[in-house]
Amino acid sequence: MYHRIYPYEEVDTVKKLVLLACQQSLIRPIFLKGRKESTIGFNSVGCLMREKAVTEIFETAKKEGRDFLFEHEAKNLCDLYGMPITAITVAETEEKAVEAAKKIGYPIVLKIVSPQVLHKSDAGGVLINIKDEKGLREGYNTILKNVKQHVPNAEITGILVQEMAPNGTEVIVGSTDDPTFGPTIMFGLGGIFVEILKDVSFRLAPINRTDAEEMVKEIKAYKILEGVRGMSPADQETIVNILLATSKMLIECPEIKELDMNPILVYEKGARIVDARVIL
Repeated sequence: MYHRIYPYEEVDTVKKLVLLACQQSLIRPIFLKGRKESTIGFNSVGCLMREKAVTEIFETAKKEGRDFLFEHEAKNLCDLYGMPITAITVAETEEKAVEAAKKIGYPIVLKIVSPQVLHKSDAGGVLINIKDEKGLREGYNTILKNVKQHVPNAEITGILVQEMAPNGTEVIVGSTDDPTFGPTIMFGLGGIFVEILKDVSFRLAPINRTDAEEMVKEIKAYKILEGVRGMSPADQETIVNILLATSKMLIECPEIKELDMNPILVYEKGARIVDARVIL
């Protein structure tokens, strides 16, 4: 039997989670029945079943005393779970940045990589739409100068050289690890839809394909994903796959306390995760 999860826009987040816990408690035994233990992240002796590269990302952050992942680490983590990310390279020198940009292709984005600079834009640590080598060299040094002015004690790990993704429909996928209910998954359109209108849907992890499809269709602005007033429709299958991959990642990576992939640019075919943040 399938139990539908009904809209709950008028209740606050805590009440939403209580409602979800009650509703999904009916679904989970059915959903998990017969699944291999590795599917939900553990083997027969309770050890995490995940790629070694995943564990290494968290171990590096722990070794360096960080309670967060650098953006490139967060994106690499998403990539390991099959999610589409922008092409990225961390360059330790100006020449390596030039080399990376040539491989990625212009236009590109530059972002500071420093454990002391979490809010990169506030420190002048982000430059977008750089179109050639001259602009890259100028931008590289501008970012270093800006960051040293705003955060004098910043340790500069490098500069992130990133593909400048073409415009698309902005969506957001996020998560918080609730102390009572465990990891939650949130989906919504980006921009004012999530910031002002709070037009989002929630589920508790793990989710199945039906859950993911419902999350997409539950938001009030769903028509935008279908394409309105000359806008191209968004690839909903890719969105669903990102939600499913996020669910798997959250179950297999209990280190994640907060996750924010915003924006994700969705196209008629495919998508790109432009920015990703992970708090441990």
